[in-house]
Amino acid sequence: DVVRVDLSDGRDYPIYIGSDFPDDEASSLLRSHVGGKRVLVITNDRIAPLYLEKYVRLLEGEGTVVDSVVLPDGEEHKTFDCMSKILDRALELGLDRKSTFVALGGGVIGDMVGFAAAIYQRGVNFIQIPTTVMAMVDSSVGGKTGVNHPLGKNMVGAFHQPQCVFIDTSVLDSLPDRELKSGISEVVKYGLIRDAPFFRWQEEHMDDLLRRDPSATRYAIKRSCENKAEVVKEDEREAGVRATLNLGHTFGHAIENGSGYGTWLHGEGVSIGTAMATTMSERMGWIDEDLKRRVYDILEKADLPTRLSRDSPMRVETFNKLMSLDKKVADGQLRLILLKGDLGECVFTGEFDTDALQETIEEFVEEIDA
Repeated sequence: DVVRVDLSDGRDYPIYIGSDFPDDEASSLLRSHVGGKRVLVITNDRIAPLYLEKYVRLLEGEGTVVDSVVLPDGEEHKTFDCMSKILDRALELGLDRKSTFVALGGGVIGDMVGFAAAIYQRGVNFIQIPTTVMAMVDSSVGGKTGVNHPLGKNMVGAFHQPQCVFIDTSVLDSLPDRELKSGISEVVKYGLIRDAPFFRWQEEHMDDLLRRDPSATRYAIKRSCENKAEVVKEDEREAGVRATLNLGHTFGHAIENGSGYGTWLHGEGVSIGTAMATTMSERMGWIDEDLKRRVYDILEKADLPTRLSRDSPMRVETFNKLMSLDKKVADGQLRLILLKGDLGECVFTGEFDTDALQETIEEFVEEIDA
């Protein structure tokens, strides 16, 4: 399967989706997106023993020299200092502007490599080879890159689109169950904000996704990529509709940061954040009780968290402080993605009941002590 991301100025690129690609096909597809003769593959210390040698071999040939960098795994390493190791290696190797960076890993690697590619010599090409559900369905597509800052998640970064996204779902065989479930939270999101039939499909097939059924997994990834590509085409730089892809993320990012990066996986924070956004939406009368129940049911069916842990350090003031630093704040006004209307409908707005926001935060914080 090929899903295209249609952009202006001839920057369109394909998302290749398959399983167990033959080596010659994989090599041909990947190398067709390498412009120069130098490639730098960046991965982490968990993926490197599994797949680094394979992809170096697939990218080599016809005079192409492939080098690599192995970074530590984990959200806590998504920092400017860690990302700088990519730049250090590129400079040590004398890579020029025709070089291609390759991100082999999950969302953390993809975001850091994309950012490094955006700023190295003011921009070099890069390729995404995602190895997690989270990266396949969301972060590898659309060109949002960056690193975390102690004061906020993804606060330092750039928009920089890849040359292609290469998804081989067979790599998910090595993905831990917890990370599989974390990625599913982003799949659920697409159904909630814009694709009601996809949400209903998930309600029927969540067990298939959790047991890694190949056809269900491939369909979920493809449909998610189609949704993401449609939104990116309409709003590449998140001036409007693309912000709706951040359902649950304002709450979720605060939870990730306030709890200490690495305590929660990104999708787990988003899951709790989605529960909070849903609760707030229902509290304001924007959705009915039945839709709220369906949201909680599908998250719980995916074995995702819908409340903070008993030992959570999160407090009302922690939420308020961290959410005030969110990238969607404009002119001092916090803007949220909230559900409104029927399944598949949402709004991106700063016009909401602030009492409902505070009551929702208080409800979730009170559950910690309870």
